[in-house]
Amino acid sequence: MPFALAGSIRDDGPLPDTITDTVVAQQEYARLLHGADMILMLSSMLHSIGVGNMTPAGVQIVCVDINPAVVTKLCDRGSVESLGVVTDVGLFLNLLVQQLNQQTVPKLTQISG
Repeated sequence: MPFALAGSIRDDGPLPDTITDTVVAQQEYARLLHGADMILMLSSMLHSIGVGNMTPAGVQIVCVDINPAVVTKLCDRGSVESLGVVTDVGLFLNLLVQQLNQQTVPKLTQISG
């Protein structure tokens, strides 16, 4: 599954494969968004808002965060394709894996921050 990890100036030492140049990271986000049918935004408010602003209409967005204000902010971007889930991301991912193991799903693209 393709993904992009974008760093910030607050990172003490980015994870391997982290793009530390914000312009390059934004270009990579745009490349990965092209043709995406669904985007999972998982517990990274600033990166999720940035990606949400780059996402064309018609793309299904699922925003998962423990903070209800983050979910509301991302889902109120005027898109009827947005779904917000207020929960712990670790719990959400565990349940998602269980469900995916039980069925066939379309190709997903991951963008992380």
